[in-house]
Amino acid sequence: MLIKAGVLFPGQGAQYAGMGIDFYEKSTAARSVFNQAEAVLGKDFLDTIFCGPEEKLQQTENTQPAILAVSVAIYRDLESRGMNSSAMAGLSLGEYSALVSAGALSFEEALPLVQKRGIYMQEAVPAGKGKMIAIMGLAHEKVEEICREAQEIGLVTPANYNCPGQIVISGEVAAVERVRELAGEAGSKRSSELKVSAPFHCSLLQSAEEKMAVELESVKIKRPKVPIVSNVSAWFTDDPEQIKHNLIKQVSNPIMWEQSIRNMIAEGIDRFVGVGPGNSPARMMKRIDSAKKTIAVEKVDDVEKIKESGN
Repeated sequence: MLIKAGVLFPGQGAQYAGMGIDFYEKSTAARSVFNQAEAVLGKDFLDTIFCGPEEKLQQTENTQPAILAVSVAIYRDLESRGMNSSAMAGLSLGEYSALVSAGALSFEEALPLVQKRGIYMQEAVPAGKGKMIAIMGLAHEKVEEICREAQEIGLVTPANYNCPGQIVISGEVAAVERVRELAGEAGSKRSSELKVSAPFHCSLLQSAEEKMAVELESVKIKRPKVPIVSNVSAWFTDDPEQIKHNLIKQVSNPIMWEQSIRNMIAEGIDRFVGVGPGNSPARMMKRIDSAKKTIAVEKVDDVEKIKESGN
């Protein structure tokens, strides 16, 4: 049984063909989640998750429900083995995985909701107009300063405050590339473009935010079983209306991930489990606080790590 465990869910960019297939094959609890997803979105949806092709999986409208399904399936498996948590947080899209896993949002409602979220985010910006880049090796304040300088040629702002020395920027292509150039001159160790199809978490996504507000009007959010740390406030909330408001604002506002984790630690959470495809939450935890025990679970074999850790 995990005591005082913070559960962390990944966001878009963690996807790959074949993710979650071993849980589907070996876990009754996880297979039940995948079967629910199939009932809602069709058999082709599972084929895309397990077999690809990558080009189809990378389409935002497929990526978002796919990562949600895999993350929730893995969490349900862990839950069936006796794992519990004291709080949850999810990186961008991962916040929906957290809400479903905590019982605040039904999985059946969440699947089409995040699919629409993906469509709206893609439609908000014409293809080729925007991009996102992770800048490594500079203080957040320095990247903010560089973004302000690059605003002279186009829109670009911080989008994800991931961990010390890593911040993601988002905006129009020319301005984003200008930030990359200036960051290199300022001593950035490296930069890398994200595998996303639109410049998320910046004001270019305002139209998507407005559409999500309409969608969320008809969605029932319940009080979660454990507190959820919101991306936009970096603070705990279990109030359904506040959760809904935060989900709307999340679309075009920065993700305060590092501060979210620091606030979880400040509230006494001393160990973390990253749940879902990829291991980005666990990797970021090493940069935020390497002293905190962190385990990444994306394969069935990873479950043994929890047992071996003595949790």
